[in-house]
Amino acid sequence: MEESIRAEWTTRKLTGVAFALLLAATLMAWLAQNSGLNQESVRNTMIVVAITSLWILAFRLLPTRYYQRWPSEVLFALLILLSVALVWCSPLYGFFVWTGYLFTVYALPGRWRVVGAGLVAVVTAGSQSGGWAILQTGGGQLLFAVLFLVNAGISTTMTWLEIGKMRTTEKRIEMIDELAQANQKLEAALKENAGLHAQLLVQAHEAGVLDERQRMAGEIHDVLAQGLTGIVTQLEAAEAHPREHERHLSAAKRLARESLAEARRSVQALRPQQLDSAGLPAALDEVVETWAGLHGVRADLILTGTARRLLPEIEATLLRTAQEALANVARHANAGRVGLTLSYMEDMVTLDVRDDGDGFEPDRPREVTATGGFGLSAMRERLARIAGTLAVESEPGGGTALSACVPAIVLGGAA
Repeated sequence: MEESIRAEWTTRKLTGVAFALLLAATLMAWLAQNSGLNQESVRNTMIVVAITSLWILAFRLLPTRYYQRWPSEVLFALLILLSVALVWCSPLYGFFVWTGYLFTVYALPGRWRVVGAGLVAVVTAGSQSGGWAILQTGGGQLLFAVLFLVNAGISTTMTWLEIGKMRTTEKRIEMIDELAQANQKLEAALKENAGLHAQLLVQAHEAGVLDERQRMAGEIHDVLAQGLTGIVTQLEAAEAHPREHERHLSAAKRLARESLAEARRSVQALRPQQLDSAGLPAALDEVVETWAGLHGVRADLILTGTARRLLPEIEATLLRTAQEALANVARHANAGRVGLTLSYMEDMVTLDVRDDGDGFEPDRPREVTATGGFGLSAMRERLARIAGTLAVESEPGGGTALSACVPAIVLGGAA
């Protein structure tokens, strides 16, 4: 579209220049031959000039889609005939004939421009040699031939250079168009991919409701039920052994507090209330601060990248992963310091949890018992539901590092 507009604007300027040169040549011819002109010559010249003016108007009104096609080719052939007639009327019309070189660019396709430039060179040589009457003498023919060769050589060279320039421009435009189309396809593919990701997350969330219920049932059985069983056992022991009454009651209270803490943690894992009024970084900061105050262990949160609101399923999963990781540190690590890093990248978000505790062998995970052992598998299952991954690095005595990676799909479905 832009090339079409540019070509139309250029041809408007060209036809304006051509019309101005036609009028100027007519005035010069009239002044130069005023005393020798008869009425018939004046009439014939005015007829040719009028037809040429109509030709200029026709080319000016010709739609750009017809350039270098048969309508413009016919008009160019007519221009050559009119140029021959104008030079026959007066050699001074050579000033107008020169514009034929410019019209070849828009009227003729490809190599036909060289042919058109040669025809214009013939008429130009005729005007420069003084008119067609000079061809009646041998010297005039020689002069015409020399002038034709000079004009043809110059015009052919310039036309070839212009053809090469236009081909380079066309190739560049084609490459730009191809790149634009490729970018459009890539953008459409990215949008489609983001939509599929969002749809997959919704479907995975719906399909994982039963799995989450089963996981919660297992957690309640393995943790809360065992705690309640321990409380009952301690109370029965207090009744059976009055002398150790206080010790058993203290143990029962401790188990009750731990069971209450586990119940609260399970409820928060089911529906993280921190995310209801704050974003993920603020919710994580609250969890880390609360955990550090409860266990007396230094814990720090570092944020990298530009934070943005993700889909609720993703933020909830990352928060639950952090809670589970901190719970594991409190249970098993005996750590003196814990560090969490939340990193926002272009297409993914990572949560790293590191501690300087006892560590373990990742190839030999902790067995599932009444006191736990299901934390890592639960985190992996939770992350897998949103196309996330969990990497674990640890060694005995060397601490533990967890890295959760999830897709960065923001609210609205854009990646």
